[in-house]
Amino acid sequence: MYVCICNAVTDKQIRKAAESGVQDLWGLQRELGVGSGCGSCKQMASEILGDSRRSKPQFEPVRYQPNAA
Repeated sequence: MYVCICNAVTDKQIRKAAESGVQDLWGLQRELGVGSGCGSCKQMASEILGDSRRSKPQFEPVRYQPNAA
């Protein structure tokens, strides 16, 4: 779905930017141009970015346990 009509930015592009390390709206503006036109997309773009960052899997350390042979 298009989030930023002015710059033809989709929700998928925003999620991909989040995976690449973009952490805030300023980063989205720098990378994709989101919100640099009319600005009506800023709220939605921020929400999608926040959702993407929260849903990122948290890795836990794995303990090595050798097989008893």
